[in-house]
Parts: sequence; structure tokens; C-alpha cells
Amino acid sequence: MAQVQPSVQPKLVVTRFGFNRFAEQLNGRAAMVGFAALLAIEYITGQNPLAWMGLGIN
Repeated sequence: MAQVQPSVQPKLVVTRFGFNRFAEQLNGRAAMVGFAALLAIEYITGQNPLAWMGLGIN
């Protein structure tokens, strides 16, 4: 006996809140940008990031 398929597909709402794939990808990309910026600051100033912010030994 063949099953009848529905004629209309439900529209699923894709949420962008909470723990989901989009949030994890965005967080990972932001972390990579921040790490690259940290390396650039260290290269340009010649100081480590803590010393650059005034929290470490120069």
C-alpha cells in the first residue's frame, strides 16, 4: 500500500539564537579575527598585549 505524500511542505523557522551551528561558526570566526588582531598589535607595537594595555611589564 503506497503512502500519500503531503502536498505542502511546512516552513521551518531557522533560529539564530542559542547553541546552533550559526552561533558556533560566528563565535569561531570572531575568535580568529581577535587572535589575528592580537598578533598584529604585538607585531606593530613590539610589546606583548598586556604591556600594550598597561597591565604588564614593558
